[in-house]
Amino acid sequence: MTTAKPLRADARRNYDRLLAEAGAAFARHGVDASLEDIAKAAGVGIGTLYRHFATRTALLEALLRDRFDRQAELGRELLEHDEPGEALFRWFRALATVSTSFRGLIEAVAAALSDETSELYESCHAMREFGARLAARARVAGELREDVATEDMFLLVHGVAWASQHDPAGDESVPRLLDFVFSGLRPS
Repeated sequence: MTTAKPLRADARRNYDRLLAEAGAAFARHGVDASLEDIAKAAGVGIGTLYRHFATRTALLEALLRDRFDRQAELGRELLEHDEPGEALFRWFRALATVSTSFRGLIEAVAAALSDETSELYESCHAMREFGARLAARARVAGELREDVATEDMFLLVHGVAWASQHDPAGDESVPRLLDFVFSGLRPS
């Protein structure tokens, strides 16, 4: 990612309002929320939105950057945790929370993982690297079944997150379902 020049004060206010309105719209309506409605709610035209965010994915990446950075920082901290299995499952619980931020986010991330031109590509792969490193530590410590691939864990956690978005209980079901998943991933 290249370093952009600092924005003028009015442009910075527009950028910040667009992010705030996009966050609210995506939380209410999912990642397919109307960009025109987001621009209108921010008090700017759609052209201003596109000057700041060339694509919907660029807007989504800007919204998720802090969350992804916090997830990566948690991964760095947990690599030093005394209990590798607990560290792994704590990291995946946090990932499930990020994954349920906006309806449709899991699908957007899945598409970004295979599209090197996507604004989300790098940050998604960087996050997955921490999951892989935490899983390797847990496997070596005997706290994760040998036959469980890291990719399996991502699929299971994202499956729980996706299901929670279609369950009347919503996010409340995530911790309970993750407990079931994680108990199956531990060695007998």
